[in-house]
Amino acid sequence: MNIKLLKCHGSGNDFVLIDEISNDYGIDEALRVKLVTELSDRGKLIGSDGLLFVQRSEHADARMRFFNTDGSEAEMCGNGVRCVGRYVCELLGKDEVVIETMKRDIPIRRVADLFPNVPTFDVTIGEPSLAIASLPMISSADPHIDRPIEELSPTLRFTAASIPNPHAIAVVDTFEPELVDIAERANRERTVFPRGVNMSFLKVLERNSVFVLTYERGVGITNSCGTAMSASSFVSCLLGHCDPNVPIKVYNKGGMVNCLVDGDAEGIARGEASVHLIGNATWVFETTLAVPSADPSGWTVGERTYFEEENRQYDGLVASVGREIDLASFYKL
Repeated sequence: MNIKLLKCHGSGNDFVLIDEISNDYGIDEALRVKLVTELSDRGKLIGSDGLLFVQRSEHADARMRFFNTDGSEAEMCGNGVRCVGRYVCELLGKDEVVIETMKRDIPIRRVADLFPNVPTFDVTIGEPSLAIASLPMISSADPHIDRPIEELSPTLRFTAASIPNPHAIAVVDTFEPELVDIAERANRERTVFPRGVNMSFLKVLERNSVFVLTYERGVGITNSCGTAMSASSFVSCLLGHCDPNVPIKVYNKGGMVNCLVDGDAEGIARGEASVHLIGNATWVFETTLAVPSADPSGWTVGERTYFEEENRQYDGLVASVGREIDLASFYKL
């Protein structure tokens, strides 16, 4: 069996996309997990932050299943669903589509380019929840807003929210190695977050401008995480660092996106807001994976065809970010 692969990324968060609509590969769940772990491993065939499977949906334009590098399936992936949205738009010849995910249907539409010739899509991530049961989280406070988690750090103050996957966000001044240790411990010990958590550290650069670093559950530190940037934008409005109903510039190691938190102050305090994530969906290269058997040792990847112009244009966006922020002044990892 030969499987067509598309390497893509949203804000530097990179994925391998497999189209199961146009191609009936007959992938069972055991093979699916092998594909995830083998193709995500950066020391093997390709390397990525996870796999996107595009499937038929009974009620939406398509269905997305997203798997982390460890083989676990996640509820949602904001950067990944942008890539799936673009793929399905081009497949169906549409500018707007609805993508079914594990917990909710996600409207996606093509919008004006974030940067010249960088394909950009607006994802309606939807409403966050501040209820700790939605993560789930073990805490004496419900909701857990701007409070310490003593088991992890006596000084950092976290806000917990799901959107719909679980997030914990702390506002920091600098990014130090100890932050990674805290996030790893939260996901290893799971005394506070029984199912693990995506942990983000947010630095306020100026009004409506932030930098977000995320440790993704099942992956580790990534260039960016779409739902984490969405949750962080919501929390930044909740805590008064940013304003609702205006674009929030969210910088990350992979570039930048815009987020929009629709709602008023009272509604946001109750978690009643809708978050939009607006960013790139960039094709890196396409290739074919030869799968002669279920044994990955015999798998081979064919010649890669790169989307050179798309990659050059996105490199231009990253260069512009480097001119806008002084990353070295606060990023100490």
